[in-house]
Amino acid sequence: MTRATGRPDAVAPATALRAAAPGWAIEADVVVVGSGVAGLTVALRCAAAGARVTVVTKARLDDGSTRWAQGGIAAALGEGDTPEQHLDDTLVAGAGLCDERAVRTLVTEGPDAVRRLIATGARFDADDDTGEILLTREGGHHRRRIAHAGGDATGAEISRALVEAVRAAGIDTVENALVLDLLRDDSGRAAGVTLHVMGEGRRDGVGAVRAGAVVLATGGMGQIFSATTNPAVSTGDGVALALRAGAEVSDLEFVQFHPTVLWLGPEAEGQQPLVSEAVRGEGAHLVDADGVRFMQGQHELAELAPRDIVAKGIMRRMRERGAEHMYLDARHFGARMWERRFPTILAACRAHGIDPVTEPIPVAPAAHYASGGVRTDLHGRTTVPGLYACGEVACTGVHGANRLASNSLLEGLVFAERIAEDITAGAAGAAGAAGAEGPARPGPDEGIGPDGGAPAGPPLLASEARYEIQHIMTHGAGVLRSAESLARAADQLERVHDDAAAQLRRDGKTAEPGVETWEATNLHLVARVLVAAALRREETRGCHWREDRPARDDTAWRRHLLVTLRPDGALDVRATDSEAFPPPTTPRAETESRP
Repeated sequence: MTRATGRPDAVAPATALRAAAPGWAIEADVVVVGSGVAGLTVALRCAAAGARVTVVTKARLDDGSTRWAQGGIAAALGEGDTPEQHLDDTLVAGAGLCDERAVRTLVTEGPDAVRRLIATGARFDADDDTGEILLTREGGHHRRRIAHAGGDATGAEISRALVEAVRAAGIDTVENALVLDLLRDDSGRAAGVTLHVMGEGRRDGVGAVRAGAVVLATGGMGQIFSATTNPAVSTGDGVALALRAGAEVSDLEFVQFHPTVLWLGPEAEGQQPLVSEAVRGEGAHLVDADGVRFMQGQHELAELAPRDIVAKGIMRRMRERGAEHMYLDARHFGARMWERRFPTILAACRAHGIDPVTEPIPVAPAAHYASGGVRTDLHGRTTVPGLYACGEVACTGVHGANRLASNSLLEGLVFAERIAEDITAGAAGAAGAAGAEGPARPGPDEGIGPDGGAPAGPPLLASEARYEIQHIMTHGAGVLRSAESLARAADQLERVHDDAAAQLRRDGKTAEPGVETWEATNLHLVARVLVAAALRREETRGCHWREDRPARDDTAWRRHLLVTLRPDGALDVRATDSEAFPPPTTPRAETESRP
């Protein structure tokens, strides 16, 4: 790999995070941001085609969100199952907002993509006698089609296999690095990223990766809420970067709250232990404190209804009983099944003083998965040329208003392969574009700050703002939402920004650039977009539950909300004409500006 020394001739847009000028640079054909199933699959496929690839990841290579996935990966692999049945279940879960073309792509290409993952080295649980992959059920699935590994450690096994393959391929990696902003060339194409390495490894401080194709695979944004199943690194960095670069995001109001997260008490914050849907798939029951199964009669699948329905059922029962949690009862599994099928969950529960073998598990919904994200087409292309998105950071149209259980790993896998095919085929002119078109320079909305680095743009938020944002979002935009709660959240988020902006105007000072302040600023931007979209969508659909608008309204709201960030920091929120996404290059009309 060719490396350039000194500062690259490139700056980020005027909305960029405040940071020092890049002091070093790497040259590549493709830079992949993220090291989960999506990012590493893109990297492996591009490298196999001869592209120079650099993978940038926020923690260690094996610390992505993928490793936390317990349940498994969904695909029509079992006898009697078909992609068409998988498609039907996905469309039902998506509550009328799935892009059927994207879902059909997922379910038809999924089985072979899983087989290629196995060929890469992933080992799924199989029958001892026949060698056939063992399949289970989860919420919303009418058939057993969930492949799992290590009982309940599927993500960890997939991560292991892909990390080993990346290391064996000799792909260049930059670990412990937070990506800051997108670089663009004269024509507005993506030309790389700026990043900050957190004092470890071969590089340190702010630098840049110059590349003709940029792939965002940064995972989710669960840390905008006080309680989440997401790791601490899931601060919406990819969505925030894309917004600052001018890309469209969509469906951000649809945040899936996993119904069964281990309840650790009213003061618990941060990442909470997940109790996989597969536990219910194997026959566990949701009960209240009196042992009554309250999901029966609410849906034909009872505890295995789609996640939004189960989460709402739990919240309703909690309100009726004045309780802080419900219970998941799987005592009938017995010790042997718990130890063999769900060892990770068993260990997590016991670590917190709960023994599922002898007592019900206290559970409550917590933020789990972002169904929306950076809007893409079927090849992962965003509305910014040369910028791709894949996995949870992306909005492909597969999930609609509510993700079907275990479709996330499959989506990352299938669309990662499509992105790699698009890049290496040269359809976007990505490989080697940075070198072919000359150095990346400011576009028309870009400028250079006083220090020659990032523009003197919006203020950074202090690190403690992270907890204020989480409190605002949990109480105003959590499982239960209303016009009143969302308007209050919008006002509170605006005050957080206004206080920082006032200090900048008054004292000429902003929070010191660093990982914690960059993360807080990213969380704030993503939270603003989520609240703006949730306020605009005046209905209840999928995992967006408006108490003041309890009905689903297909006439007015069977459509997507698209959001972009203007150079002045205002949000443009607009609706599509139908549930179908327009092509990413189609000009937009009827723009509505919101502060």
